[in-house]
Amino acid sequence: AAIMAAAVARRGRLGREGRASLCSFLLGASVAALPLLLGSSPSLLAAPGLRGRLALALHVAGVNAALLLIYPRPLYKIAVRACFLGFAFGCGLLLSAGRSAWRHFGWYMCSLSLFHYSEYLVTAINNPRSLSLDSFLLNHSFEYNLAALSSWVEFTLEKLFFPELKQITWLSTVGLLMVIFGDCLRKAAMLTAGSNFNHIVQNEKSDTHTLVTSGVYGWFRHPSYVGWFYWSIGTQVLLCNPICVVGYALASWRFFRERIEEEEITLIHFFGEEYLEYKRKVPSGLPFIKGVKLEL
Repeated sequence: AAIMAAAVARRGRLGREGRASLCSFLLGASVAALPLLLGSSPSLLAAPGLRGRLALALHVAGVNAALLLIYPRPLYKIAVRACFLGFAFGCGLLLSAGRSAWRHFGWYMCSLSLFHYSEYLVTAINNPRSLSLDSFLLNHSFEYNLAALSSWVEFTLEKLFFPELKQITWLSTVGLLMVIFGDCLRKAAMLTAGSNFNHIVQNEKSDTHTLVTSGVYGWFRHPSYVGWFYWSIGTQVLLCNPICVVGYALASWRFFRERIEEEEITLIHFFGEEYLEYKRKVPSGLPFIKGVKLEL
């Protein structure tokens, strides 16, 4: 949060899309204040009675009505997505603060929602020209959505049949640290790259496109991918999902190997010998991935 605040100050004020998303995210996250308003414990969400369920329903309906009144249609599409992520973040806080068996899943909800929202917010700060609804990465791909669904199914089934597996706090803590490290590294890469960063591999070089080799790019050639790689695996370690830990590691490794090769072909085309020299000095950052191989 401090890094993003400094970036906003350095690059100027957020545009209206960024401001709308931030206000909506915070409005959705305000669900975390419901226990205080109701005078109940944070376990409201884990085992809600009629009063708790009614409070959640009224919160969702009230916030959505407010967004419809405040924002015109184009901004409402942004606001409702940011609000949904904020609501998920707030619900994650409620689960995390309680002492239920779903506590670690609350950590996961906070991590997942904050990751997707911060993707949009950092893009709004760095490269507003490329900002779109896709910047939330909520519709990243069918495979990504299937992977998320698989992790939820595994967690639920193993919680039913092997509940003790989901109460290994030290392992979930390791996963949470991986998630924090991965997301911070990715956002640092996005902020360092500035307007050079784009969620879509660019096939044409713009006039402002430069090769970034400073900051975290001095550690790895692809720090945003390194961050995402360890973030994704960390989410499954956090959930104590042994099957998805292996599945996520293999699928992510294959995806980033192909993505890095595709991107490096473009970068060599853009920057020529300058990128080749950088490639020789700095590793990709991902295990056993060296990037595109050049035929001599």
